[in-house]
Amino acid sequence: MKNALIRTDFNFPGQVGVYHGKVRDVYNIDNELLVMVATDRISAFDVILPEGIPYKGQVLNQIASKFLDATTDIVPNWKIAVPDPMVTIGVRCEPFKVEMVIRGYLTGSAWRAYKAGERTLCGITLPDGMIENQKFPTPIVTPTTKADAGHDENISKEEIIAQGLVSKEDYEQLEKYTQALFKRGTEMAAEKGLILVDTKYEFGKKDGKIILIDEIHTPDSSRYFYADGYEERLAKGEEQRQLSKEFVRQWLIQNGFQGKDGQKVPEMTEAYCNSVSDRYIELYEHIVGEKFTKADGNNLAARIENNVTEFLNNRK
Repeated sequence: MKNALIRTDFNFPGQVGVYHGKVRDVYNIDNELLVMVATDRISAFDVILPEGIPYKGQVLNQIASKFLDATTDIVPNWKIAVPDPMVTIGVRCEPFKVEMVIRGYLTGSAWRAYKAGERTLCGITLPDGMIENQKFPTPIVTPTTKADAGHDENISKEEIIAQGLVSKEDYEQLEKYTQALFKRGTEMAAEKGLILVDTKYEFGKKDGKIILIDEIHTPDSSRYFYADGYEERLAKGEEQRQLSKEFVRQWLIQNGFQGKDGQKVPEMTEAYCNSVSDRYIELYEHIVGEKFTKADGNNLAARIENNVTEFLNNRK
């Protein structure tokens, strides 16, 4: 796909390793720093889709950077610099082996499970009689294990502590940070006429201190509804207008793909990929409140390599 970066193979100064994730490629520099490249890959149902989405990496990186800066008073984070629109450089730390998912509304996979009759989610009992996209009385934390490959798995607080994945003291601090970050994200979304529906946070530890890592409040890690019309649509049982990756999941479901064995990803035409790109840019402009400026799309890899190399050389 034109102007889409779907794979990287850099060799930066001081590089000692690289991890290619579902969407991000993370380069280890001297076991001290991480260079996180937000590629234009897109994943759904824990499957990397075959085509990239132009400008998606830039959108995610710049939204995450804004929210990391806006939450430093709540919890310290890993970010040091953004030397390129698609790259964040930060401190390397030991990540916790769980992702902190927090939900303000019954939607997505939680709704699909609820609709199928399940009433317990990550050890939390949900009441009967709820409807899709209904707001919870208070946001619920529904953590998942972090899978190196394949699907993340729901897990309860009690199981996390019992299995020794996170200590009781650290886990309770992670929950406090998660609730506080979600509250801040909710307030910032409301200022722009949006509802932060659910999201996930990842944390690590550096020198005994808990640090917020990875991206936050992006359309890959979060769902957003438009506040205008939410109540009316809820009352009528209509789908909510939303800005998140859920519209990609729904398109895949409608075309017979949910990441299950034997299923084939439907054809992603250039027109479709560009329409997804437009939706990501739309979210950026809504949540950030300013026009999105497309970075130079010619030879993305060379631009990134030059910008990151210059930053790393200048820090010495």
